[in-house]
Amino acid sequence: MTPVVFPASAARFLVLRLGPGEDLRGALEEAFAAQGEQAGFVVSAVGSLSVAALRHAGRDEASVTGKDYELLSLSGTFSVDGPHLHVMLSDREGRVTGGHLLAGSLIRTTAEIVLGLAEGVRFSRPLDAETGYAELLAETL
Repeated sequence: MTPVVFPASAARFLVLRLGPGEDLRGALEEAFAAQGEQAGFVVSAVGSLSVAALRHAGRDEASVTGKDYELLSLSGTFSVDGPHLHVMLSDREGRVTGGHLLAGSLIRTTAEIVLGLAEGVRFSRPLDAETGYAELLAETL
């Protein structure tokens, strides 16, 4: 593996505050697409969800629950082929769950998100013959 390095000065940041009822994944995809960059990443995320749509490890089907959740963590990348986002949530009893963030995860009160946008870098997701999945490929432009 050859790492792709870019200077901090080639990154800019986008701050979003999403409101009740907005689809977390959809809003992030839309915000990234509107910036015109080819590579992005989640810097920070806090907030709450009223509905969580997740895909758990090793499963093909979605798990959708309509509980109140605190958004503890969101990580991932945005590429020209779409995002790869993982989320960690806690319910009212403090139980934690997580997985791939899917469309249909709705904001309860707010979500405060900071996205990093990398200028001069392209993220894509070609099919990896070894894993059988579309995996991240980073390239400088």
